[in-house]
Order: sequence, then structure tokens, then C-alpha cells
Amino acid sequence: MNIAMLIAGGKGVRTNQDIPKQFLNINDKPIIVYTLQAFQKHPEIDAILVVCIDGWQDMLWAYANQFNISKLKWIVPGGNNGQESIHNGIMALAKECSDDDMVLIHDAIRPNVSQEIISNCIAQCNLTGSAITVIPCAEAMLLRGEDKNSSKEVIPREDLARTQTPQAFKLSKLKWAHEEAAKKGITNSVATCTLMVELGEQVSFCPGSEKNIKITTAEDLEIFKALLMAKKADWIK
Repeated sequence: MNIAMLIAGGKGVRTNQDIPKQFLNINDKPIIVYTLQAFQKHPEIDAILVVCIDGWQDMLWAYANQFNISKLKWIVPGGNNGQESIHNGIMALAKECSDDDMVLIHDAIRPNVSQEIISNCIAQCNLTGSAITVIPCAEAMLLRGEDKNSSKEVIPREDLARTQTPQAFKLSKLKWAHEEAAKKGITNSVATCTLMVELGEQVSFCPGSEKNIKITTAEDLEIFKALLMAKKADWIK
């Protein structure tokens, strides 16, 4: 199977809202529902697991029923950080799924993920055993100095990749990574891709999009609203 694992365990303090950002309503639909619908729609996705912030599980099941998200099979509680939340999801899948199943780990607050990105992620993981969605770095990049407020060193932007989600691996590989992390005392790696690299693994890239935004701030909410309204102009190739 190809399983989408949506990480929705965060509280979203940087958006300064009263409820977790993944449950904020945009145009009368919660952000997490947009994300669920993207994976529900994709023909190669067989099942969905959501790692959910505690206290919102029943609400999520209700939304799944309301919006016909039939592929949602499991909801598990989140952890104290992202790595722990992903670990909780992997351990739940280990009880239900095959080691050969593919898991696409995705931020629930990336609701604008396209069908093409999901397809490319699955294809790359099938080809190489891993798939990290990335986009090029277009800006000039400077390394912060000791005072964190100045720089005298340039990082070549062509050497950098800005990571997004989904990030795909076989379930067996994810189980191994979290077991190794526990042995090595790695408890708060930023993402699955960083955890793999910290463990000495090489990961493969697949193309993302600037539109595949992660809603982290109030400004991101406005950008997502604009993207929902935008239509591609006829002259754009």
C-alpha cells in the first residue's frame, strides 16, 4: 500500500489563533480537510493516518465523515515534538501494515499539495527507496555570524535545497530509523529527512512547488487564501 501519514500534532502558536492552525476554517473548510482531500483524491494513495493533537480526534472523524474522506483509517495522538509525533504514527502503522508499504509523511498544514507532487514522490521512492520533496533556493544565502545578526560568509545557493513534504520511505526504513535514533539519543530532529541524514543515510529528491506552502504564520493564511482564488493566466506556459 501507499499510505499518507499527516502530521497534525502541533498547537500552532505562531499563527496567534485560538485553535490549532490545522483546524482553522478557510472558506468554510478546515485547513486539514484541504490536505486530506488532496490525498483522498490521488488514485495511488490507499489509506490515510493522521497524527492528531490530543482533544481533536473526534472532531477530525466528524470532518472526515462530513467531507467523505473514506481513506482515513487511523488517528493516533501526537507527541511532544515532530519526531515523537512521527514515531507514534509509525508505531501504529507497524501494527497494521506491511514493512514493504510506502509511507508518505506530510505536514497537515501544507494544504495546497498538488497531485503531481504526490505522484512524483511515490515514483521517486519506488525508484530509489526515498523521496524528499524539495524546491530550489532562489535567494542569496548568508551564514549568520556569532552575534546572529550579521554575516561575512556566503553559502552558494546552488548547493542548497529547501525541503517540503511529502517525504516518502518504506515502513521498514522508518521503523529502523526511529529505532536507531532511540539508541543514539536523537530525540528532536527537525524532519524525517534530517533524521535520516543524521543517521548517515543518503536521501533522494523529487520536485516540489512554491505553492506547496506550510501555514506557519498569519501571513501564510493570507497567502493560502490568495492561492485558492488564483487562476493561472492563459499566457503563462
